[in-house]
Amino acid sequence: MEHKLSCGFVVLRRTDGDWKTLMLRAYHHWDFPKGIREAGEEPMQAAFREVHEETGIDDLATEWADRFFETGPYSKGKVARYYLGRTEKAEVVMGLSPETGQPEHHEWRWVSFDEAYDLGSPRVRQIVQWARQIVGG
Repeated sequence: MEHKLSCGFVVLRRTDGDWKTLMLRAYHHWDFPKGIREAGEEPMQAAFREVHEETGIDDLATEWADRFFETGPYSKGKVARYYLGRTEKAEVVMGLSPETGQPEHHEWRWVSFDEAYDLGSPRVRQIVQWARQIVGG
């Protein structure tokens, strides 16, 4: 079975020596910025595009570009691939969905790894643990 690949970033920002990560809420679900890869797009291209569309962040540094985490299939067979990216930007501008003209997400927060773990579903918690293991914190 062919899986739809959703690509995104665990967006990280250093504050007072600690890492914060950006989480987005859609209804009751918290996750990292991501979205479906378009035809002809490389996974990392899709991840950059989705982060920019969903958050306005366009300065991601990818010193960990050789690493990614893929979830098992979820939500009608989707697989999500996450990369790690560091930003200097604190301001988030939630983009509008082309289909609805409304933001895809209801809220955003910069949170610690502990807070991200507490907010996330079991699928998201795996990503939090992976990211924390790589960057420390």
